[in-house]
Amino acid sequence: MRHLIISDLHANLHALEAVLDDAAGLGYDAVLVLGDLVGYGADPDAVMDRTFALDPLAIIRGNHDKVAAGLEPADTFNDVARVSIEWTAAALAAGQLSRLAGLPRGPVQVGDDIEICHGSPFDEDYYIFDADDAGRAIALASRPICLFGHTHVPAVFTRTDDPLQHDDGLEDDELRLPRSGPALINVGSVGQPRDGDPRAAYGLLDTARRTIRLRRVEYDVAGAQDRILERGLPPWLAHRLGEGQ
Repeated sequence: MRHLIISDLHANLHALEAVLDDAAGLGYDAVLVLGDLVGYGADPDAVMDRTFALDPLAIIRGNHDKVAAGLEPADTFNDVARVSIEWTAAALAAGQLSRLAGLPRGPVQVGDDIEICHGSPFDEDYYIFDADDAGRAIALASRPICLFGHTHVPAVFTRTDDPLQHDDGLEDDELRLPRSGPALINVGSVGQPRDGDPRAAYGLLDTARRTIRLRRVEYDVAGAQDRILERGLPPWLAHRLGEGQ
């Protein structure tokens, strides 16, 4: 089965539509959503509608989803994030807020091969950046393929004795998963990449071929920036999209 993996959409409709157009051209069977549909961006209602219309096979909440829905306070957010999530909560209708509140907490198991989480298998809000944290996550994952988000940075972690492979039968953006060992995969952020590349990021996981494609897609960054400014959100949120920060 070919899974479309999207994470950290952050109310960026321009980026989401570009990702879905690109993925449709490549083909997929099911959608996995790793949380943070809202926050930062200017179109939380449209992004939510578009995402749920995909009928995801599995979807989980992110930290911004929780705060927007009133499940947790915004006291751990920085000033810009707090302003944007308060704006988001005020902009969404009661039904949309209820839908956010009803998103399940990760990790969630998807069949025998896949587990999805927002931050990590041991803490839904934990940031995995380095090999030590990745090793802990791999040890605690319940499935051989663990998909996570939250950092907005694409990354793949495996055991050193069973690494990823790239061979002549694969596309340039495609990697073959370990033959037997686990893989911890972050496909990056659709709506707010933070690796210095402003292009939207997503993934295509093929469990039959045991491959992962880490895709980057150009989108109308200027249009997304204009929407942020039009709706009165902090200008820094528009600026950072152009920098991939």
